[in-house]
Amino acid sequence: MTNKRVLKLRESLQKRNIEALWITSEVNRRYISGFTGSAGYVLITQDKAYLLTDFRYMIQAPQQAVGFEVVEHGSSVVETLKELLVSQCITQLGFEQDHVVYSAFRHYADELAPVKLEPVTGLVELLRVFKDEEELHIMKQAAELADRTFMHMLDVLKPGVTELDMALEMEFYMRKNGATSSSFDTIVASGERSALPHGVASERVLGQNEFVKMDFGALYQGYCSDITRTVVLGTPTDKHREIYNIVLEAQMHTLDHLRPGMTGREADSLARDIIKRHGYGEQFGHSTGHGLGMEVHESPRLSQLSDTILQPGMVVTVEPGIYIPGFGGVRIEDDLVITENGIRRLTESTKDFIVIS
Repeated sequence: MTNKRVLKLRESLQKRNIEALWITSEVNRRYISGFTGSAGYVLITQDKAYLLTDFRYMIQAPQQAVGFEVVEHGSSVVETLKELLVSQCITQLGFEQDHVVYSAFRHYADELAPVKLEPVTGLVELLRVFKDEEELHIMKQAAELADRTFMHMLDVLKPGVTELDMALEMEFYMRKNGATSSSFDTIVASGERSALPHGVASERVLGQNEFVKMDFGALYQGYCSDITRTVVLGTPTDKHREIYNIVLEAQMHTLDHLRPGMTGREADSLARDIIKRHGYGEQFGHSTGHGLGMEVHESPRLSQLSDTILQPGMVVTVEPGIYIPGFGGVRIEDDLVITENGIRRLTESTKDFIVIS
């Protein structure tokens, strides 16, 4: 069976005149090989694809890493690597500079000499930016699980419970319904804490007449979802309604106008310009969105600093927000895939102004 991801990676290596690539990132290893174990390395040459792992995975690895030659390494991984490089007459080895600490680099350099080490960055990550239909199917399932979790929480949220209690309820629900884990530390931020963009759940007790912001996602079959919804407990004030409606307007405007061919900067402006026009530009300090996949933050970014061109097959979030210290904050976030003509939403939970009395 031909591994199309390996073929594409080899094309990238050829363009850069790199003989072989040593993959140490756990996420990149899984993406390229399909191996889900906790320990292993991948070596890609122009002719061979090796998965190096230890005794614990010698039954599992051949079943998952289709098309790979599985090699059981000894106590020294580098020694096994050197043997493979010599057998393939490899004199130059690319390594993932973003995933190798300096001490490991020095060890490789000493033990693999005279093989020349070439630092590379983003080769596998660039492939991961574009999701195929199988990946999109899994990501839709992860998004649907997040949607169901939000609907479940509407029946559970109430004053008198802690943010941590609610975060635990969300994570338990996702795990019980098929998730490996949450995509990241679940955010439940209530009252004045909802003004914290990344207000991870605390011991604060949910009260009356305040926002509850929930930012969470399910890690499902190796892929993340990421959704944010904000509701009100008790009786909302005019201020609650005002900032919620502004954020919703900004988010919906972005979803309605996001297209392939835009830069990340142009996409970011779709939401940011509306929030600025309403006078809350200083209260929206993060980017409008980010790439999503096997990791919760990937390329591309919908950011004021990004010139990346959005293309079909990319999956991104759209998540504008307004955060007012001492009062509270709102963020509304959806996952979507860029298509040939626009976008297709993966998350579909209601964004109505929900009041839980």
